[in-house]
Amino acid sequence: MASLSCCTPFSGQRTRWVVLEINRAEITPYKSFNKRCMKIRAEVNFVNGEEAKRLIGEEGYTVLDVRDRTQYDRARIKSCYHVPLFVENKDNDLGTIVKRTVHNNFSGLFFGLSFTKLNPDFVKSVREQFSTDSKLLLVCQEGLRSVAAANTLEKEGFQNLSCITSGLQSVKPGTFDSIGSTELENAGKAGLVTIQGKISAVLGTVLI
Repeated sequence: MASLSCCTPFSGQRTRWVVLEINRAEITPYKSFNKRCMKIRAEVNFVNGEEAKRLIGEEGYTVLDVRDRTQYDRARIKSCYHVPLFVENKDNDLGTIVKRTVHNNFSGLFFGLSFTKLNPDFVKSVREQFSTDSKLLLVCQEGLRSVAAANTLEKEGFQNLSCITSGLQSVKPGTFDSIGSTELENAGKAGLVTIQGKISAVLGTVLI
């Protein structure tokens, strides 16, 4: 059995990835490719915010939010499901403690990011809630985690997967009904970066 991957561009920002499984036993110099020896294994669509909204409203896609708990709590699409691809790393071995301390003193302080690790139960949790033929729109803040999650689920047999290009940070305000303390596009902003403008203004005033 061999696998062949190809990318076929469509109009707008939508891109479709198709993975084909080809049975070598059915291919000889005297026999051309045919539909019976090809099996579509999975496809992942990459769409913008407006197209994502259409997938939900017209094609019955369900939103699966794979962000960490902190960003999910700040703002999320109404009626979405939440299965984080990464979870907070609370391991207490020496190496992890050192890394977590360094992280919290820098990235955690400035960007409000938790120290995380891959969720070992990600696939299991998704399988408990969805069948492999479910139509899933995977979302994260920047678009990277949703792609990683889609690749993971594709290998597990999920067939109908879509992701928002560049994540929720690229979605125009009001595109989706959301709940939370901030707008969807701002859910990734936290820590000192959220007040750096004010700090700069104060320092500038003092210097003047």
